[in-house]
Amino acid sequence: MMGHIMAGPPWVTVWVMWMGLINLLCLAFIRHVEARWVLASMAGAWIMIEYLFQTYGYTRILGLAHVVFWTPVVIYLWRRRRGFDTSTVYGKWLWAVMATDLTSLAIDYVDVVRFFMGDGALS
Repeated sequence: MMGHIMAGPPWVTVWVMWMGLINLLCLAFIRHVEARWVLASMAGAWIMIEYLFQTYGYTRILGLAHVVFWTPVVIYLWRRRRGFDTSTVYGKWLWAVMATDLTSLAIDYVDVVRFFMGDGALS
């Protein structure tokens, strides 16, 4: 799958790498419950993406994994946002995860709808 990503537009490669990096930083904060939720959502999404890729190839349905696993985590983080201390690296990271994953979800929801409307191809 990474071959498809790397063969696409450079901004897609940068975006995918950013999402991976910002979400994987959860390992640095693993003693916090929110970081463990991020890790669990990443693991679930990764497994589902692998399955979807093997089943449907490099198509818009891949966004379904983020929709299924990241939506609940973003809602969870949003509800806890008042407790995020933005004077700490951890608090800044939580906001960065929410912003990144919300941006991804906006793209993913559109992609999933487009897939089910018959436009499955990714450029």
